[in-house]
Amino acid sequence: MVVSVHQLDDGAWLSVNDERTVPVSQLWLLARHDICDCEQADFLAEGFVEVGVDWPDVEGRIAGQCIACGASGVTDWLAMGRVDRETGAFRKVVPSSVHVPRRRTKLATPE
Repeated sequence: MVVSVHQLDDGAWLSVNDERTVPVSQLWLLARHDICDCEQADFLAEGFVEVGVDWPDVEGRIAGQCIACGASGVTDWLAMGRVDRETGAFRKVVPSSVHVPRRRTKLATPE
C-alpha cells in the first residue's frame, strides 16, 4: 500500500494521502524529551521540520517551545498517527496525551 506523506504550507500541516491531517499550533505533552529540563514539557508546535513513515506509523519532528519555561528546540521523532493496513485510513494521535519522542536508529545494512 502506498501512503503519501508531506509537509504543507511551510511546515504548518502534515498531509497524509493528500489530506491535511495534523496542524501545528497544538500543545503536545512530552515526556523523556531533550527540549528542556521540565519533567513533562507542554510543547507548543510551531512547524513540522521533517516527516516520514515507519510503517504503519506516520512520524514527524516538530519545532516549537515549552510554554512552561520558554525553551525552544526540535523534537526527536513523534508518532503523528497510524495507517490502517486494511483500509489505508489514517488515524491521528491525540496531542494532549503523553508522547515520548524517539531517535530513529539506522537500519542494519547487509554485509
